[in-house]
Amino acid sequence: MTAQSAGRAQGSPGTRPVRILGVDPGLTRCGIGVVDVSANRRAKLVDVGVVGTDASVPLDARLLEIADAVEEWMDRHRPDVFALERVFSHNNVSTVMGTAQASGAVIVAAARRRIPVALYTPTEVKAAVTGSGQAGKDAVAAMVVRILGLEAAPKPADAADALALAIAAGWRSSVAAAEGAQTVGAARATVAPASQSGMTPAQRAWAEAESRGRRGGARSFGRRS
Repeated sequence: MTAQSAGRAQGSPGTRPVRILGVDPGLTRCGIGVVDVSANRRAKLVDVGVVGTDASVPLDARLLEIADAVEEWMDRHRPDVFALERVFSHNNVSTVMGTAQASGAVIVAAARRRIPVALYTPTEVKAAVTGSGQAGKDAVAAMVVRILGLEAAPKPADAADALALAIAAGWRSSVAAAEGAQTVGAARATVAPASQSGMTPAQRAWAEAESRGRRGGARSFGRRS
């Protein structure tokens, strides 16, 4: 299931990297990626993989399989926050329904442990990682490789998309973590100023877009006790 794993850096909540578990939801293939993001916005791959379910299996069993897999990933990596793709309107009703159902299973699994879940549209993730909300999947995958220092993009594309979601969420939360935030919940709505030093061009483009009032940002559910 997993392609690569790494241990977690030690430190206090305000100094250690923020650990984000990104999920690209789907019934047939559910991409899962875990990334550590430091206060200086450096991102490091922790683990990545894909959970697959068989279309011939009843829906309830498929959703349970996804939820169980997410539970296993949480046990293994103890994330601070989830990053999940926001479900949006699609011409293929059956596809969007399956995505919504898988998303619900993931959100419930996170809520049971009071882990916040940040929702992002594909456009927001593309803008965060590449600097353009219109970027294609290949461009996103290429930037994931560059940001994380990988030799190649994880396959299938669902895995790379999950890492892109985790990176986007990590860049949002890293500033508050650097300021000594005690929980990721306090960091989830924070975006670094576009003029702050150390930001990549993609990060600056995203922050500038938000500062101009772009709506539809991530919402959060749950709160870590």
